[in-house]
Amino acid sequence: MTDRTPLNLATALVAARGSRLLSLSLCAVMLSACAVGPDYQRPETAAPIEYKEAKGWRQATPSDSLARGAWWELYGDQQLNSLIDKLNTSNQTVAQSEAQYRQAQALVRSARSAFYPTIDLSAGKTRSSQGTGSSSSSLSSSSSGIRDTYSTELGVSWEADVWGKLRRGLEADKASAEASFADLAAMRLSQQSELVQNYLQLRVIDQQKRLLESTVAAYQRSLTMTENQYRAGVSGRDAVAQAQTQLKTTQADLVDLIWQRAQFENAIAVLTGVPPAQFNLAETQDIPALPEIPVGLPSQLLERRPDIAAAERSVIAANAEIGVATAAYYPDLTLSLSGGYSSSTSKDLISLPNRFWSVGPQLSLPIFDGGQRSAELERTEAVYDQTVAQYRQTVLDGFREVENYLVQLKVLEEEAGVRQEALDAARQSLRLTENQYKAGLIAYLDVVVVQATALSNERSVLNLLQSRLIASVQLIAALGGGWDGQTQVVDKD
Repeated sequence: MTDRTPLNLATALVAARGSRLLSLSLCAVMLSACAVGPDYQRPETAAPIEYKEAKGWRQATPSDSLARGAWWELYGDQQLNSLIDKLNTSNQTVAQSEAQYRQAQALVRSARSAFYPTIDLSAGKTRSSQGTGSSSSSLSSSSSGIRDTYSTELGVSWEADVWGKLRRGLEADKASAEASFADLAAMRLSQQSELVQNYLQLRVIDQQKRLLESTVAAYQRSLTMTENQYRAGVSGRDAVAQAQTQLKTTQADLVDLIWQRAQFENAIAVLTGVPPAQFNLAETQDIPALPEIPVGLPSQLLERRPDIAAAERSVIAANAEIGVATAAYYPDLTLSLSGGYSSSTSKDLISLPNRFWSVGPQLSLPIFDGGQRSAELERTEAVYDQTVAQYRQTVLDGFREVENYLVQLKVLEEEAGVRQEALDAARQSLRLTENQYKAGLIAYLDVVVVQATALSNERSVLNLLQSRLIASVQLIAALGGGWDGQTQVVDKD
């Protein structure tokens, strides 16, 4: 009786060797309960209890927008919110990081697939020839020495993770994927921070532009009045020249602001994935107000900053790679099962007389490799030490940035108060001087000096506001933005 189904063959093989394979599998599962190599421990860092420059800092309560991660909403500008939405979906630098993260996810799925058996199915035909003088010439099926062989084979192979090499590899790939996810968050935060800074600077330039436009109009009126006084013989030609010089200098400063604004506008366009020629940002009358920023504790910085999280995940991956290198010193156990049919003719190929099968475990252990495994273990240990140092340095840099921006905001706040007092005094002095000039009590040169001082103070106050706004963005970014520290890798199986 002829059996023509591969399924019946596989069933027969499993029945014949079932108990032996079951015993081997159970042994492998029991042995695989442990994994060689060190278990991960977070490296110690010198984390302070509180920020030095946060003493006396006016602490803000966490806002709803920051809790959602939309930290830019602290500035209360709807147009800015819209631009950030475009950045999150269209920024090409972020898209590159997102693609790198998807590559890392694929590596995780690839590493996880190593835990499952591989099944191969093959079918083929070979044509061979053997000389009549060969000792095996009896195998020839024809006088010509040419033999046709038809075959079909089903093979199953499974590597038992006895020493945890596969699990350590999966651990390393998962940690690398989490580091890639944190890198994506860091890049997104960096691009968001850059856009917000550009937007705030552009709005300050809009305010400076309005200031210079009103100043140019005032200087034009002063020039007209001086020219009238010159024609009436009240003022000299020098007063007219001084008025013209002051007007043209201010007009030149106004022109300079136009190209500065264009640069920020073009930068925002690129950040949102739009060609600059197709992007236009209309002027507004208001500058976003300085927000109150929740500083938090230094220990929270280790969880909230994506670059610190990425550095730590790199340490986890390097630690797992030590386990992979250590497992190379132990034998690999592979369980294999194969069976199929082979015949010199295609007729009745799948029949019981033509069947063949094999089953059994295989142990593999290199005896001599010239020190390759020990060198690889030393390399992975050195890589681990490097990533630990990088992690600690990233933490130190994070603390430094927060301290710097805290002290910068405190100093700029104090300076802003003094600058405002100077501006108020300059405005009062300008009003008094202009009244004296109109009454003919002083020369126009005195007016020019006071006007220049007043304009300088006006622009200094705006520049200081710009610096404070930029420092606030940098502090928020240094604190991790609104990122929640989540680095869970989402599998797409």
